[in-house]
Amino acid sequence: MTEREYFASVGKRPGMFVGTASFGKVTAFLTGYDQHALRHGGPGLTGFHDWLVAHGGRRCNHGWPGQVLHIALPDGLDTIAQLPAGDEKRAIEVLFQLLDQFAAEREASGVSDAQNN
Repeated sequence: MTEREYFASVGKRPGMFVGTASFGKVTAFLTGYDQHALRHGGPGLTGFHDWLVAHGGRRCNHGWPGQVLHIALPDGLDTIAQLPAGDEKRAIEVLFQLLDQFAAEREASGVSDAQNN
């Protein structure tokens, strides 16, 4: 399974991976995925933050989860801790759309995929 296929699988049913799907739980899961991939020689999410900034994020001190929220919810939000249900769903959907685009561009550029065995 390629990294892109894996992200698509998680994105279809994030609750299977994190319990009740929330943006915070999904991003924590993906941070764990990233660290595991890096530890075992894969690219993980290396470059995702800069890619997000180049694709509609903001030049600010937010990490990649914050950049996803800038893109998914351009009108802003009061707090990440209590996203309204509609915003939560939108943020998760946009996250996986962005991950798909990022992974597709990385595949096209020939970056090795440690998950593609």
